[in-house]
Order: sequence, then C-alpha cells, then structure tokens
Amino acid sequence: QILRGDLQPGDEVPSERQIAVDWKVARPTAARALEALRQQGFVESRQGSGTFVRDRMRPNRLARERYSRARETGKIYPANERAVILAAGYDAAPDHVAEALGLSAGERVVRRQRLVHADDEPVELSTAWYAAVTGELAPNLLLRERIREGTMGYVEKSTGRQARYARDEMSSRLATALECESLRLSGPAAVLVVRHVVHDSEDRPLEFTEAVFPPDRWAFETTYPVV
Repeated sequence: QILRGDLQPGDEVPSERQIAVDWKVARPTAARALEALRQQGFVESRQGSGTFVRDRMRPNRLARERYSRARETGKIYPANERAVILAAGYDAAPDHVAEALGLSAGERVVRRQRLVHADDEPVELSTAWYAAVTGELAPNLLLRERIREGTMGYVEKSTGRQARYARDEMSSRLATALECESLRLSGPAAVLVVRHVVHDSEDRPLEFTEAVFPPDRWAFETTYPVV
C-alpha cells in the first residue's frame, strides 16, 4: 500500500490491533510487521500519536504496484498522481523495441508516450510500444487521451490476450535533452531506465515499455539475510 501510493507520506499506518483484525493474524505477528516496516525505513513511530509513513518516502511507481492497485481499486494512480499523454500513433520500431516485441527492425508499431506527475512534479517519462495489429484491435491506444481503466486492462479486453507475467530490466544512463526538459533536470543528469516487457499466456510479448525516472527517486528496496 505504501509503494503503490495508497498510503502517502505523513499518513497514519493501521495499528497493531487493526492489522491483526484486517489480516486475521495474531497481535505479535502484526507487531513484527510494523517493526519490519520501521527497520526498512518505510514508517516511523511518533510517541503518543501512532505510526506514520515517513515524509522522506519518494518511491517510483513501478508496473507491479500499478497492476496491483488497478486490480484491487480499479484505479491506476493514487490521488496525488496524474498522467498526461504526450504522443500516440504509429512509428517505426527501433532495434531494441523490435527485439523486445519479436518484430523486425523498422516494422510499424504503436508508440504511446506519457509523462507522470506526483504532487505536480514530473516523476516519470515512459514510452509504451505495441505491435501494429494490437493498435488495430485496440484503437484507443492511438488517441492522446488517458485510458481510465488502465492501458493493460484495455489491451487485454480488446485483443483477448491475457497478461501472464512481466520482466523488468533496470539500468542507468545520462538523460537526453527531451528527458531533461520533461523531468525538469538541469545540466547532465543520470536517470534510471526501466525496460518492462509483458508476456501473454502463450509467452508472446504483448507490450514493451521504457520508463525513465529522475535521479532523486528510488525504484525498489530489498532486505535479505547476511549469512
């Protein structure tokens, strides 16, 4: 809930008692869950007030959080986020896009670009690519308008193909001039790049997205035992 934006920085986290009731677990288990969140830096305790999401939390919303939120709430973005569609239409597939979608280089594809804002600050510039046949079956991909039900849900319904799994690859590089302008970055700046490929139930690539994030936000956090 924190990662996908249901709980915002400064929001109060449910108490041990409420977690135990909501998740049908024992109080000690609920207490350990809250302690784990504190140790991992997601929340902080305020004496006499409760437990709250840390104000310093600035996570990127990766696809996995958006899928989860869409399936449970019917909405892609939390209240403080919005997306603007910058471009939508057919284009020639760059080599890395063609490879990800299993197409020939230069083949006609759908290109859809969006800029996501959180609290009116640009936090993500992403471009999604689809095979041309997907654009024929899902024509709203070619419109510079938000797809309220979520792009993947719309593509699934329009094509009859169900998303089965996705793979994310992360790297960093210097931002392009367009990325600096869109994300309000000054001078040479490193950005996080996430390449996201969605496969259907027959292991065929359904969508390829390349998302670019500014340097002052993080993508994920992991905790693991040291043996």
